[in-house]
Amino acid sequence: MKRIIDGKVYNTETAELVLSWDNRRAVNDFKRREKDLYLTKKGNWFIYHYGGPMTDMAVGVGNNAYGGSENIEPITPENAFRFLCSHGGAVEAEKYFADKIEEA
Repeated sequence: MKRIIDGKVYNTETAELVLSWDNRRAVNDFKRREKDLYLTKKGNWFIYHYGGPMTDMAVGVGNNAYGGSENIEPITPENAFRFLCSHGGAVEAEKYFADKIEEA
């Protein structure tokens, strides 16, 4: 997916996929939700969102029917770090944000 937001191109084809998360529902499940964290070549973070018609990504498609959708959300480095920590990305958090982590 490719979007231009505030004059910047966010492209899942050219950015580095850092972490992929999903809610473990089947690919054809209407409640499937996916979030993929990417880093662009220029150091900008974004999340690619996908959700089925029974998720927060539902969009009306007419005749009282709903479909899934996808979107790109630019985020700050701080939110990328939080995303990694809250979505099982400890190894990735250590790789990209070593300066924010210390031994307990």
